[in-house]
Amino acid sequence: MGRRSDHSRTELRALILDAGIALMAEVGFAGFSAREVAKRVGYTIGTIHNVFGNVDGLVTAINTQAFADWADALEHSLAEADTDRIAALTEGYFRFARENPRRWAAIYDHRPACETLTPEQEEVRGRPMRIVAAEVATALDRPLDETLGTFARSLVAIVHGHCSFAITGSWAAMGQSDVEQVALARVRESLAAFQIH
Repeated sequence: MGRRSDHSRTELRALILDAGIALMAEVGFAGFSAREVAKRVGYTIGTIHNVFGNVDGLVTAINTQAFADWADALEHSLAEADTDRIAALTEGYFRFARENPRRWAAIYDHRPACETLTPEQEEVRGRPMRIVAAEVATALDRPLDETLGTFARSLVAIVHGHCSFAITGSWAAMGQSDVEQVALARVRESLAAFQIH
């Protein structure tokens, strides 16, 4: 029997979200089960639907928190940086993925329904990219416009590809090492090429 009157709606949302984040960290998106989350918090699956709309809403909330934590990791890395802030961004990306491999992968494994995302969630999800774009604009001493925003996304794609190969073991299987330094080198080359044009 569920404990339907034990918590307020706000408390219930936080309880379910925390349990969902923990489960996602353990099993990843492929192994994720809203029923298991309900079981862990002692409520029914119907309660999850009532609070989050549906399972997609719950996963969207879980991944939105991952975006927030990823942005925090980038900001932490930048706060510890000396003068090489581009290296700090690359290191921050790799660190978050290494420390949270299943949560990091779930960001890319799940595509939320458009109607699930709230404006507040979209704002949170855009934060990592805004951090990167601002640092890229500073590094290039250029205004942050649409062209630079697209370029910054391409740089993230470079780092993401290398990071994905590292996390899955594909990079090591190809006999390669120092993936983070290689990713940073490709980013630097791209920055230099962009500056020429």
